[in-house]
Amino acid sequence: MDNLVSKGTQMIEEARKMLVVTGAGLSTESGIPDFRSPGGVWDKYDPSELYFDRFLSSEKARVTYWQMSVEFYDTMKDAQPNRAHMAIKELEDRSKLLAIVTQNIDHLHHKAGNTPEKIIEIHGTAFTVSCLDCGKKYERDVIEERLKSGVKVPYCDDCGGILKPDTISFGQSMPEEKMALAFMHASECDLCIVMGSSLVVYPAASVPEEAVRNGSKLIIINRDTTSLDSQADLVIHDSVSRILGQMVGI
Repeated sequence: MDNLVSKGTQMIEEARKMLVVTGAGLSTESGIPDFRSPGGVWDKYDPSELYFDRFLSSEKARVTYWQMSVEFYDTMKDAQPNRAHMAIKELEDRSKLLAIVTQNIDHLHHKAGNTPEKIIEIHGTAFTVSCLDCGKKYERDVIEERLKSGVKVPYCDDCGGILKPDTISFGQSMPEEKMALAFMHASECDLCIVMGSSLVVYPAASVPEEAVRNGSKLIIINRDTTSLDSQADLVIHDSVSRILGQMVGI
């Protein structure tokens, strides 16, 4: 293992334009459950009831959605960055980091201190809420107060429109601008590090694929195997926070 970590350290030292791709395995090490794992949110809620078109068309579906959303938000609102988040911040401090492409909605890269413009949240964030009609944006805690006071489904103060957390739901379009930015960085990076992602969810999984196609080296740190392991220059199946922390030297 020490030899693998040393190789990763050398690859990081040699890199000049790094792209970091993060998934749920990074968040679990900050105490946030993976909602796809046994015992996660999808064991308690039927995903088919939470599709975007159902959310738009059914008050009952919106009630269920907000129940699920409150439960999920409660698990992450007080979570703190772990050693891997801080290692990524260190990479930015060393002027090596192009961007972070994250599947996570927990705001932990922001809490770690990374520049917001470098954080590409392709699945959105749970920490803000927007009106789907007029676009007015709310801080999540403002809406949480309404929900905790007994409101089942919050609506916009300005236009009465449907409010929704700024996360991407099943059946909802991916943010085109963010995806374009992610692929742009994938085309220009010289090292891509994937951590805590099983690389089974697309289009997120296509970002490191694009990096490899354009000649980037690839490091994968994940507890389980991924579909890109065979194409990676370095694969370590272990704790994301411990391994990246050791590689970066924090």
